[in-house]
Amino acid sequence: MANLLQPGKPAALPRILLVDDDESVLDTLSQVLSASGFQVSSAASVNQALKCISCQTFDALLSDLHMPQPGDGLTVVSAMRHAHPKAVTIICSAFPEMQQATTAILHQADEILVKPLRPDNLIEIIRERLKLGVNSAPLPVESVSDILERSVQSTIEEWLHLVREEPEAISVPLDDDARCVHLPQLFRELIGRLRTPIKLGTRAPVSAAAAEHGLRRRQQGYTAAMLVEESRMLQVSIFQTLQDNLKRIDFSLLLVGIMAIADEVDSQLAQQMASYISESNTDSLPVHAYLSPDQASQTAA
Repeated sequence: MANLLQPGKPAALPRILLVDDDESVLDTLSQVLSASGFQVSSAASVNQALKCISCQTFDALLSDLHMPQPGDGLTVVSAMRHAHPKAVTIICSAFPEMQQATTAILHQADEILVKPLRPDNLIEIIRERLKLGVNSAPLPVESVSDILERSVQSTIEEWLHLVREEPEAISVPLDDDARCVHLPQLFRELIGRLRTPIKLGTRAPVSAAAAEHGLRRRQQGYTAAMLVEESRMLQVSIFQTLQDNLKRIDFSLLLVGIMAIADEVDSQLAQQMASYISESNTDSLPVHAYLSPDQASQTAA
C-alpha cells in the first residue's frame, strides 16, 4: 500500500498498473481509476507491462488474464511479484470457468475477478485489497528445470500409465525396465537444455542416446508409428507434471520452457527415427550386401 507522507502533506495516490490488450477497456478503466484517486499506468501487452514493472514502482496490478493467450496475465503477475513483492496483484478473466482454477492461480495473484465488472465494485475491491495487502506466505517459485528434475520418477510413472492405458498404441510386450531404459538420460539432456538454453530454431545438440534408442526400438519390434506415439505420450506426461506444479512455477519463464521442451523432445524423436530408418534400410538390403566376400561366395555356392 502507498505510504503516507509527513504530517501536513497529502497522502500519495496509490500507483496501479493496468494491463489489457483491449484498447477500449484499457482507456475506460484508466479513466475510471484515475477519477477514483489512483495514479494509473497502462500497458496493452505483456512486453509493455514488463517494461513498466522494471522501471516504475506500483502498489497494485490489475491485469487481464488472456492477452491474447490464456495465462498471459500470470506472466505479468509473476514479474510483479518478483520486482515489487508488496504490490497487490489482481487478475480478470472473461471466462467464468476460470473460477475452477482459482486455487492454483491465487498462489500467484491475490484476487481473481470475472468480467464484466461494475466500476464501483471494481474500485471497492481494489481499495479493500490494498487495505488487506498481499497474500501471506506465497509458495516458493521454481524453474521448469527444477520441477522436472525433482519429478523425473513420477513423470516416468505417468508415462507408463499412459502406455498401459493404450496397449494397442504400443503393443510390443516389454517389462517396465526395458520400456523406460532410455528415459533417465533423455531427462538429463532435457534438463540440461533448459538450464543452458539455445536459440529456438537452432539445431539441437546431437544425442547419442537418442540414436541408440531408435536402434533398440527397431530391434525390439517397434513400428515407426509406435516410436512417434511413445514420444507424444512423453510430452503429455511432462506437461502434466508442469500442470500439477502450476502453483509453484515461475510464469515469467513458463512459455520459453514449454517451447524448449517441445523442441528438445521433437529433436530427440527425429534422431531416434533417423537411427530407426537406417536400421530398417539395412534390414531391407539383399543378404549379400552385408556379408563378407567369402560369406557371399559361400552363400552363392
